[in-house]
Amino acid sequence: MARTGPLAGVRVVELAGIGPGPFAAMLLADLGADVVRVDRPGGPGLAVDPAHDVTNRNKRSVVLDLKSAEGPARVLDLVERADVLIEGFRPGVAERLGVGPEECRARNPRLVYGRMTGWGQQGPLAHTAGHDIAYIAVTGALGMIGSPGEPPAVPANLVGDYAGGSLYLVVGVLAALHHARATGTGQVVDAAIVDGTAHLTAMIHGMVAAGGWQDRRGANLLDGGCPFYGCYETSDGGYMAVGALEQQFYDTFVDLLGIADRAPARKDLARWGELREAVAARFRTRTRAEWTAVFEGTDACVAPVLSLREAPGHPHLAARGTFTEAGGITQPAPAPRFSATPTAVDGGPALPGAHTAEVARDWDLPALAPGDARPAKDA
Repeated sequence: MARTGPLAGVRVVELAGIGPGPFAAMLLADLGADVVRVDRPGGPGLAVDPAHDVTNRNKRSVVLDLKSAEGPARVLDLVERADVLIEGFRPGVAERLGVGPEECRARNPRLVYGRMTGWGQQGPLAHTAGHDIAYIAVTGALGMIGSPGEPPAVPANLVGDYAGGSLYLVVGVLAALHHARATGTGQVVDAAIVDGTAHLTAMIHGMVAAGGWQDRRGANLLDGGCPFYGCYETSDGGYMAVGALEQQFYDTFVDLLGIADRAPARKDLARWGELREAVAARFRTRTRAEWTAVFEGTDACVAPVLSLREAPGHPHLAARGTFTEAGGITQPAPAPRFSATPTAVDGGPALPGAHTAEVARDWDLPALAPGDARPAKDA
């Protein structure tokens, strides 16, 4: 399978799961790696229609039953030819299935074995079930988000699963891959969502230590406590996002908003409540589209709050090609961008088992026995 991108030539085995593991594998595939997803018979459970699961784009799929007599051996055949393996089971499950780090690295000492969990491989909660919301709750990240006097606002599953989980797994895998190529020795990467999410709060912890951040919601410069860093409703029920933190941006903001003659000084905290009311009242006098036209192209640091369906049509994002369409699905384009090894969405979501023969040929594997693979009907 010919791929482009900076990871072209890197082979990845992904043991099918849900959430952060598949997203991490998608990112590696977007960067050009040849990712073979090992799907289980019947699918992973909590998943969208495979034909619409964008996190499986740019991948190939085989179906193997790890609970069958031959399933683990077939995975190890793939591992022997791979650079990276990604799994997201609870601690100990991969070992019980016969595809844990010892078995895999016995077949391939250079293998980078990436493990994606919420709580990590060790600790009192390691074997406990959980989801994104619980992981970000105990790290302090969830407690920072939302309005004072109200329950914390849930930021979808972006902060934990994908920022604290997937992205840290990818960083770890790439670092370990660099080490493996330099030394000939692979290693295990233990990527825990609690670790990654806690790491994301590093700057805030520094600000707390310096006395520049109060450990409560809605009382700080970047958490909605500041009247010139937040969201305001418009006359048509839309919202505008304001981030006019620096003095020059604040001056432009209050001028274009039309309150420069009565806006208090930016650092006059005693009048922040007054300023918030003035800003809110002014935004309610026009529609979101009207305010967008006022601030577009200026240094006021103001932008309309768009929905997921609206975002691809934003002029800047459209000009950059931030979103793309593949297989009839509008989706984010691969990121980041590379000058010498450009990336692309080369294939739609991999349907379970659709690439069994292709992978066996390209990876120089014996053909899978008929009982081991169940190609998708439309493969």
